Amino acid sequence: MKQPRLNLQHIDHTLEFSLPDPLMTAPQQGPFRRFFGGLFRAVDFSRRLAMNAIFLIVMLIVLVALFSGGHGALEQKTTLVLNLQGAIVEQYTAAPLDRALGESLGDPVKETRLRDITQALQAAATDAHITQVLLITHGIAGIGPASTRELAAALRTFRKSGKKLYAYADGYEQRGYLLAAQADEVLLHPQGAVLLEGLGRYRTYFKDAFDKFGIEAHLFRVGEYKSAGEPYIRADSSPEADEADLYWMNDVWSRHLADIAEARKLDVATLKAQIDDYPNQLHAAHGDLAQLAKSQGLVDALVTRDELEARIAASGAPGDDARSFRQIGFLDYVQRANAVPQMPGRSAVAIVVAEGEIVDGDGGPGNIGGESTSALLRDAREADDVKAVVLRVNSPGGSVFPSELIRREVELIQAAGKPVVVSMGDLAASGGYWISMDADRIYADPSTITGSIGIFGLFFHVPEAMRNGGLNTDGVGTTWLAGAFDPARPLDPKVGAMIQDVLDAGYRDFTSKVAAARKQDVAAIDAIARGRVWSGAQAKQHGLVDAFGGLEAAVADAAERAKLGTDHVTRYIEKPPSLFESFMIEASRSGATALLREHGLLTPLSFLREPAKTDLARLQRLMHARPGSGLPIAIQAHCECGVR
Repeated sequence: MKQPRLNLQHIDHTLEFSLPDPLMTAPQQGPFRRFFGGLFRAVDFSRRLAMNAIFLIVMLIVLVALFSGGHGALEQKTTLVLNLQGAIVEQYTAAPLDRALGESLGDPVKETRLRDITQALQAAATDAHITQVLLITHGIAGIGPASTRELAAALRTFRKSGKKLYAYADGYEQRGYLLAAQADEVLLHPQGAVLLEGLGRYRTYFKDAFDKFGIEAHLFRVGEYKSAGEPYIRADSSPEADEADLYWMNDVWSRHLADIAEARKLDVATLKAQIDDYPNQLHAAHGDLAQLAKSQGLVDALVTRDELEARIAASGAPGDDARSFRQIGFLDYVQRANAVPQMPGRSAVAIVVAEGEIVDGDGGPGNIGGESTSALLRDAREADDVKAVVLRVNSPGGSVFPSELIRREVELIQAAGKPVVVSMGDLAASGGYWISMDADRIYADPSTITGSIGIFGLFFHVPEAMRNGGLNTDGVGTTWLAGAFDPARPLDPKVGAMIQDVLDAGYRDFTSKVAAARKQDVAAIDAIARGRVWSGAQAKQHGLVDAFGGLEAAVADAAERAKLGTDHVTRYIEKPPSLFESFMIEASRSGATALLREHGLLTPLSFLREPAKTDLARLQRLMHARPGSGLPIAIQAHCECGVR
């Protein structure tokens, strides 16, 4: 007998509606309960929809990346393009995932690592596929004086290979121009200019505004040149700050002009005269900035972008339909080089980068965390293959306590029998010098900004501002110290004296450590300390720096001290990205995301990006002591010594 077929659709339908929903069937249900029940289901549905969308996007990236293929063979007569974008840094200041998302969304974080540029130039010098390099500088948003000189040296070294180096910009600012000046041909857009304006240091001063609002800032410091906190207590810069700043800035600027003159075979006196007489010379050139630059010998030719492309194609090779000449970007080129695995087991010189402000805890990207950077140094000490360490410092300093944690780790590495060499970048001042001073040898560029050996602390109180708003503070305490550090109350002079005593002790500790590390008398160190900033050349004269040289010189010195000979590798010790972050970074570079971005499929990922950082976090660190320190204020070894 034929069995009747089961109606599965009917069964499923019946079962679906046989399950009671308490929100729908409760006899006491009112309008509010129905509203919030519906709202909850809507929010939950949106959440699941968003997560499913993100999952599908990631899977699309995976599939496209898998089928997009790897690197094709590099063709002969390829031009390496150094199109530098954003700030030139030692280490990325954005988190790995944020960088990957930026690349995927077509809005990359504009930063370029100095090491990637120098690595590309070193590889290109011996790569038979690369016949020339095109340097484009107008995208540079910031580069320090020492990094500029280190990169200029790398460009000069590349030229020794006999390969052609071209430089082009829509317009040159003074540091980008020093890089361009190293080229065989310096090219400028006809609507561009070369502006050599000099160095300046100008800050905003808050004293008058604070007076209007009833805010009083108390600056405690040791050293008449320690000017980092002056904007909060003055309406203008102090004579001591002006004296010290102009002294080191004149040294750096004179060297910058000398470097340009040497590269372009010009006279320094002529360059200075051209800057002084710029208005008259521009008037004589009928306001044509580009023609003036050419007549001054600063550029070789004025070319439009299409003329540039034709020029590069003629000396190299024409490109495919999408490109005017055969080319490869330096980041893609470096990625190819890094795809070749290193042989394991070889002795290594480890490089630990300390870039940014020195802060408590885990600093995160763009900062030097007392805990996180100490952990990296500890990893270098405990790694069996690491025989020497180079600490690359690019920092204005920051909090004293994390600076001391890092300095102590340097001592422990040395105690383990491994030499430590410091390579100073653009800036290694105050706390940046604190973490450097115990190295076996300190390298700096003559234009590095260093010194600023001194400490300070800031305390703000606002009782007058509160009174102006009709607010008052009153109460009782069991001792005179209870509530003495409340910013709503006036600062007791005895409390101020206590704070100054703490800072005096901190300064003595700083100078005595420097004296011991540099094998000098404390009195001699005090004479060159007092918070005063020096150029690298001036610091070497005072015994604060051992030798001139960049990162490469420091690595060679460390390897020699560890008796490694030439059989060693160099590797950076950094916090590794997670597996997902690594995948996203590789996928964003593979070209797999371009197709998805064109169709708007990556837009839902934009909310995952981190918000832009502001200066408010640093001001907050200045105003608040380290938790658990037992101190009323944050003690800072910080230098406000940037220039523009």
